[in-house]
Amino acid sequence: MTGPQAIQAALTASQHMLPMYLGDLSDADLLVRPVPAANHIAWQLGHLIAAESHLAKDGLPNAKYPALPKGFAEQHSKETAALEPAKAFATKAQYLELFNATRQATIAAVGQLSQADLDKPTAGKMAEFAPTLGNLLLLIANHDLMHAGQFTVVRRKLGKPHVM
Repeated sequence: MTGPQAIQAALTASQHMLPMYLGDLSDADLLVRPVPAANHIAWQLGHLIAAESHLAKDGLPNAKYPALPKGFAEQHSKETAALEPAKAFATKAQYLELFNATRQATIAAVGQLSQADLDKPTAGKMAEFAPTLGNLLLLIANHDLMHAGQFTVVRRKLGKPHVM
C-alpha cells in the first residue's frame, strides 16, 4: 500500500463512520445541544464539510469540490456556532449528501498524488498542526472522528443506543 492509498483508506473509514452515528437521529435531533452553547450536530456537520475543502484546497488544487449552498460556510463558522435559535439548517440527508460528495472529491484528488507529494510542506496556521500535505490529509480524516466523539454525547442525551 502506498502513502496516498493509506490516506484514501483513512478518509474512507472516517467517511463510513459518520452515518453510523447519525443513522437513527432525526433532523430535529441534529439541533440538540448537549449543554448550552455547545455545538449541535447540524453545525458540526456543516463545519466538517466547509473545513475539508478549505483545508485541502492548496494541497489538492485539482480537487473538484461541490459548490456549497450560498451562505453555508458562514452559517457553519466559529462565529455562528453558539447562536440561537438553531434554524434554517440543512436536513441530515442534505448534510450527508454534501459530506459524501466533498469526501469523494478529496479521495479522488489524493489518488492523483505521488508519495513525494505527501512530503510537501503546508503553509499558514495549519502548518503548526500538519507540517506536510500527508499530515494535513490525515488530520482531515481524524477531524471527522473528533466530531463523531462529540456526537456520542448528544446520542447519550437523547437516550440513543451505543454505536460500535
